[in-house]
Amino acid sequence: MKKRFLGIVAVIAAFTMIIAGCGNSDTSSDKANGNADSKEVSGSITAVGSTALQPLVEAASKQYTAENPKAQINVQGGGSGTGLTQVQQGAVDIGNSDVFAEEKDGVDASKLVDHRVAVVGMAPVVNKDAGVKNISKQQLIDIFTGKITNWKDVGGKDEKITIINRAEGSGTRATFEKWGLDGATPVKAQEQDSSGTVRKIVSETPGAISYLAFSYIDDSIQGLSLDNVEPKEENVATNDWKIWAYEHMYTKGEATGLAKQFLAYITSEDVQNDLVPQLGYQSIHSMKVERDAKGNITDVK
Repeated sequence: MKKRFLGIVAVIAAFTMIIAGCGNSDTSSDKANGNADSKEVSGSITAVGSTALQPLVEAASKQYTAENPKAQINVQGGGSGTGLTQVQQGAVDIGNSDVFAEEKDGVDASKLVDHRVAVVGMAPVVNKDAGVKNISKQQLIDIFTGKITNWKDVGGKDEKITIINRAEGSGTRATFEKWGLDGATPVKAQEQDSSGTVRKIVSETPGAISYLAFSYIDDSIQGLSLDNVEPKEENVATNDWKIWAYEHMYTKGEATGLAKQFLAYITSEDVQNDLVPQLGYQSIHSMKVERDAKGNITDVK
């Protein structure tokens, strides 16, 4: 009787272990598929600022919300200055900027957290009929400061140069003036808020010159080389082409909730390796040098 009882106990114990084993197998499978700790993503955030960064943030937000339909991400332009000011005020969740917060007057960088999501090269661009593809950096400075006013003086057509500038507060403008014009102040000229509008005007205006992020340069306009250095990603990576900037997404304090999740997504390997270069930006991992807010260059180790 005792032996029979022990036998029954053994069978029950074995059966229990089998059930437990099946249960553990299912849990492991859930964890492997990322489901064990998964949480439904929901909420709404707003990202405002740089129009140079805007195409990437818009594309990433569309992908993210397609995978997380209860999340809403509103993306707007307005320029880097607007983005930094509004995120500092707490009016938006993320401030997109082409420049370091330390470079903007009236912005307390100590209250903001910097998330670098890409690198963007920028180049002077001209109407295709201007007849130039390469000029010196000094000639570029002389054009924007009004010393050179006709394309024939730099090897182009006998045509008046028309300058199209970005508006005050534009991170693209700040980067171009700092690294393309060596800090020189350009002459007063027509100003535009949007990179897309600049491209359209340059393509349609004889003699026009402006500057754009690589991601906005297409066959409708001509990008200019400077001192025979082409505006290419490989030249940005080594700092041989010096007109470039990090694309920053700033938060007021550490990111939380949906903002934190979206920032993790846009800096993920998939987005950095696929979407970032697809849209004409450079992955932050492609750089062979680093540049700080003061302009100091160091090699990436």
